[in-house]
Amino acid sequence: MKLTIVEYPDKRLRLKSKAVVSFDKKLHDLLDSMYPIMIDTNGIGLAAIQVAHPIRALILNIPDEEGEQSDENLLEIINPVITDKAGETVYQEGCLSVPKFYEDIKRFDTLSLNYQDREGNTKSLEADGLLSIAIQHEIDHLEGILFIDKLSYSRRKKFEKEYKRMLKERKES
Repeated sequence: MKLTIVEYPDKRLRLKSKAVVSFDKKLHDLLDSMYPIMIDTNGIGLAAIQVAHPIRALILNIPDEEGEQSDENLLEIINPVITDKAGETVYQEGCLSVPKFYEDIKRFDTLSLNYQDREGNTKSLEADGLLSIAIQHEIDHLEGILFIDKLSYSRRKKFEKEYKRMLKERKES
């Protein structure tokens, strides 16, 4: 399955993703196809909506201490529901759908999550640090929310101006 990352300001990124009900080969093929595109673009997370599939599915692979993203650390999270959250942290986030732009975003520091795996089995997860931040970022995608939506009004206006200039330069080159 050939996938490409949907980039801002594409309106598909604003769609609210639908629950996964069929844990079949089609879902498995999508998840399997999402992983290499995430790794090849230096991502640590990717929501299905970012590759034009508006379903409640995402993948995450947080780098280890050496910066490696081994296959055994891959998380496939289907139909996620945050059941508890606590604390506050600020982290400089980026997004594969908003390339070359990074901004400090306030998130919950810890969370508890219920979800399903690719087979439909129910799972639970406790997360903190970067994993917690990445889960929140990707779940926002499932809701049609981008990290830039969390910016202050003035910072958002500055972003819009910078991003339009960058897109213009990209077209000209």
